[in-house]
Amino acid sequence: MRSNCTIAFLLVVIGAYYVYLPIPGEIEQKWKLMITDSFFRSLSHLADFSELLGLKDYMGVMMLITVMETVAPATDRRVRVTEEVFDGVDVVVYRPGQQGGSRELRRAVIYLHGGGWCLGSSRMEPYDLLARKMVVELNAVVISVEYRLAPAHPFPAPFEDVYRGVRYFLRDRVLARYSVDPTRIAVSGDSAGGNLAAAVAQKLQQEPGQQVALKAQALLYPVLQALDLNTPSYRQNQDMPILPRTLMVRFWSEYFTSDKTLFHAMMTNSHNHPENAHLLKFVNWSSHLPESFRGAYRYSAPEAAAAAGAGGAAAEVPVSVPTGADPSRPFRAVADPRASPLLAQDGGLRLLPKAYILTCEYDVLRDDGVMYATRLRGAGVNVTHRHYAAGFHGALMFTVWPADFQIAHRMTEDYVGWLRENL
Repeated sequence: MRSNCTIAFLLVVIGAYYVYLPIPGEIEQKWKLMITDSFFRSLSHLADFSELLGLKDYMGVMMLITVMETVAPATDRRVRVTEEVFDGVDVVVYRPGQQGGSRELRRAVIYLHGGGWCLGSSRMEPYDLLARKMVVELNAVVISVEYRLAPAHPFPAPFEDVYRGVRYFLRDRVLARYSVDPTRIAVSGDSAGGNLAAAVAQKLQQEPGQQVALKAQALLYPVLQALDLNTPSYRQNQDMPILPRTLMVRFWSEYFTSDKTLFHAMMTNSHNHPENAHLLKFVNWSSHLPESFRGAYRYSAPEAAAAAGAGGAAAEVPVSVPTGADPSRPFRAVADPRASPLLAQDGGLRLLPKAYILTCEYDVLRDDGVMYATRLRGAGVNVTHRHYAAGFHGALMFTVWPADFQIAHRMTEDYVGWLRENL
């Protein structure tokens, strides 16, 4: 009996040791976050082990999160849901349910899910609930895009899917079909979806003859650059839930290639190709970050690019082509503005629509969003920067029991409120 109690006690101690993380005191509901993060860490360890044994690749195992949270999009009394195809791209369309004979023109939100370009789906329950909330509270049409995922479909495939779907939706006849006001359309997304939303907004305003312009872009803790993975937020939050630095670097590397060479180079922040050196000025956080975000950290340019000569403008690299013939291609692609929107030239930012940028203090991606807000303001764009001092990455998606966080509901209300006032 005594031995059984001892074993049980040891198991409890080991479990508590595994679950416990030194989470900053500012974060609310710390134990709930620890328990939630322990699930993600456990799955990550399982994925590593599976890949090591050659059973299934890392992202293939991590997709279990997506599968577990997937729901069947269903029409209810207030929201009509249809699954459609826009120029070869799957989308889920949410519309007000009681349409009747009304031809009232509505605002529209094109939403792009997160998941590091490798995971996630517009059909996950948190995204489904968010889309329904926007339909009901904004009387809006919401288009959730189901883009292809890396590593099976590496960059630029996810971007191309999103861009193709957005261009299709912005056609006059398509907007008329959904009774959408062409002057009240926003593109939005969280994390990697925020990256895609920013890149699409930039590309659209460069498109000659584009008839319909976006009115707003809403970027929720977006990932915006891959040149410097050693910013203050990457260093400060390298072990924070839900997105430690190692996982974010893995997402970045697998977005471009399955070759582990890029991952190892990114982990040491020595991945920049010499051609990218002239673009480091756009991610120089000593000039683009307010002092309050820099803290005690001191800037030094990424080593590989520090001695490199200046080059021409960033090229759009067709990275989806097999990389065997040119091993340097993924290293050059990190500077493609379709992957790193923060690297856009100043002139390319001036015509962008007004922006809502959400950042979280305890997030490796914090400084990406802050620097983009700084650069957009410098270009004359109307920017609302909402920073959550107690926020952590992915928080807005944690609205479903048992991972239901108070801060998620506040973030959602603030976000939807901004859309209500600005779209």
